[in-house]
Amino acid sequence: MSYDGKILALARDRLDAVRERNAREREMRETSAYAAKPELRAIDAALRAQMTELVRLTLSGGPDAAEKIEKLREDNLALQSRRGELLRQLGHGGDWLDEIVSCEKCRDSGVYRGGVCSCLKKLYNEELTRDLGVLLKNGGESFEKFDLSLYDAEYRGSMQTVYEIAKAFAEQFSPASGNLLFQGGTGLGKTFLSACVARAVAARGYSVCYDTAAAVVGSFEAQKFSRDEEADARVKRILSCDLMILDDLGTEMPTPMADSALYTLINTRLNEGKNTIISTNLRDGELQKRYGAQICSRLFGAYERVPFVGRDIRMLKR
Repeated sequence: MSYDGKILALARDRLDAVRERNAREREMRETSAYAAKPELRAIDAALRAQMTELVRLTLSGGPDAAEKIEKLREDNLALQSRRGELLRQLGHGGDWLDEIVSCEKCRDSGVYRGGVCSCLKKLYNEELTRDLGVLLKNGGESFEKFDLSLYDAEYRGSMQTVYEIAKAFAEQFSPASGNLLFQGGTGLGKTFLSACVARAVAARGYSVCYDTAAAVVGSFEAQKFSRDEEADARVKRILSCDLMILDDLGTEMPTPMADSALYTLINTRLNEGKNTIISTNLRDGELQKRYGAQICSRLFGAYERVPFVGRDIRMLKR
């Protein structure tokens, strides 16, 4: 996975804050414990001195080094035992004054086995998904709040199937989940279910990006013609995120540049095995009329088409 340098820096800043918070908590524990049991301070100082002596003996060697190291080990175990006893008297476990880390794998360094640790990747993905604020504007977008009773009885069965497809996609999301094409008229819940999927997938630590087709085309144009760094970073995120949600396909201005941008997005993500959800008001015939064979062949061949049916819910609510 390629990382956006600016976003990765933000994620590292957050990890640094986690590390500092843990360090402050440990310092507070140490101050409290030393005040209650002054012997603990002396024991910790002795343990540090033992570690220094162990390093010296290991490096210097000598005929009696092994015997001294063994004696050092015995003394160390005795001190550790006494330290644990004192901490238990204070109502704590024996490791209460040990270093506090939030990630056992990398010990809050962000690096694991020569690569980016999962804890840092999670923070990175959270930074990536900050732009979901446009999609998750109500704060209540969840599958539990998808109300089938808003649909007429004749459409309810079909929309139950749509709901189950979207929910399964979110709950079982992985790099191999595939792609969905939400099709149907306005006000049928396409954006709401997209938001439900986005919230659930992002909560599992995956990176999710959302934008309208018109905004995506605008980002590609800005990247190409104005050399806009922010637009360049935006396009990179659009192409590399784990899940891209492209809303309102067909509402963008029909230009060769728009077709090129949409083809690049769809084709690049397919080639790289990235998952995408596209929503549109256009039917199959309208898509074929609006877009060329290159785009339509990918939409019809690599996307599971999910038809939304019914009457405009927004109008019914109003």
